[in-house]
Amino acid sequence: MILVIGDVLDAGEVAALRDAAAKLEFGDGKTTAGRYARDVKANLQAQPSKGREAIFEKARRALMRHEVFLAAARPKRFARLLLSRYRTGMEYGLHVDDPIMNGSRTDLSFTLPLSDPDDYEGGGLCIDDGIEERVIRLNAGDAVLYPTSALHRVEPVSDGERLAVVGWVTSRVRDAARREVLYDLDVATREVFDAQGKTPAFDRLFKAKSNLYRMWAED
Repeated sequence: MILVIGDVLDAGEVAALRDAAAKLEFGDGKTTAGRYARDVKANLQAQPSKGREAIFEKARRALMRHEVFLAAARPKRFARLLLSRYRTGMEYGLHVDDPIMNGSRTDLSFTLPLSDPDDYEGGGLCIDDGIEERVIRLNAGDAVLYPTSALHRVEPVSDGERLAVVGWVTSRVRDAARREVLYDLDVATREVFDAQGKTPAFDRLFKAKSNLYRMWAED
C-alpha cells in the first residue's frame, strides 16, 4: 500500500525545519547507501549533529501524532532517519532499501518533504508498485508512506533544490496485507463512529479490529 499523508507538518513547522537545515553540514550521500546502491546514488545528506537530531525528533513527533500514520504503519520504532538534499543534476537511481538498518527490520519507508514542488524541477519519487511506476511529488509537510520492499528511485533534479526527511519504520505488524486490513478497519470504524456514534455495529467492528491487531502484533 502506497499512502499519501497530508499535513504532517504545518507551514510554520516546515519553515522552522528548513531554517534549521540551512545551518547543517552536508556530505556525500553515498556513505549511507548499501553496496549495490552506491553507484546510482548522487545526493547530499546532513552530517551527524545536535541540530540534525533535533530535526529528526520533530519529524518523529509529528508523525507519531498523526492518526493516519499510526493506523497505516503501526510503528514499533524508527529504524533510521536521514535528511537528504538534491541539487541540480542529482538523483538516486533504481534501488531497494536495506532490509535491516541499525539492527531493526525495515517494513515501511517514508519521505517527508521540506521543499515545495515549486522549489525544484524533476526530483519526483518514483515507486514501482508491480504494475506501473508511480511518480510522486508532494507539498512540503505532507508525507508518502510505502513498503520498503518496493523498487524506487528519485528522478534527476533539473533545477532548484529538493530537501526532505526520509526514514524507515519497523512495524508491530510485519505482514503488509495484515497492516492494510487493519488500516481499512480503522478507517471504517472511524466513519461508523462519526456517522452513528457508539452503536452495537460500531462495537462489533471495533472489537474485530482490536482482536486482529492483538493476534498479529509483535512485541
